[in-house]
Amino acid sequence: MNAVIHPLSEISQRARQILIQELGVTDAMRFLNQYQAGSGDYTVEREPLFKDETVKSSAAAIRAKRPNQS
Repeated sequence: MNAVIHPLSEISQRARQILIQELGVTDAMRFLNQYQAGSGDYTVEREPLFKDETVKSSAAAIRAKRPNQS
């Protein structure tokens, strides 16, 4: 089986055309605007945010926020 690898620019153009065709220009642009690149360096920023967290403490916090499951 041979897979054809298309350039990313071609895939992006085709995807935009399909979105516009299916959603219309306004809704397609609203959808695409959700995925703009952010700024900053999350790898650096997360260190102070989660320095005292462990997997166990994170999981416990998630469980504590869930509604009671009976």
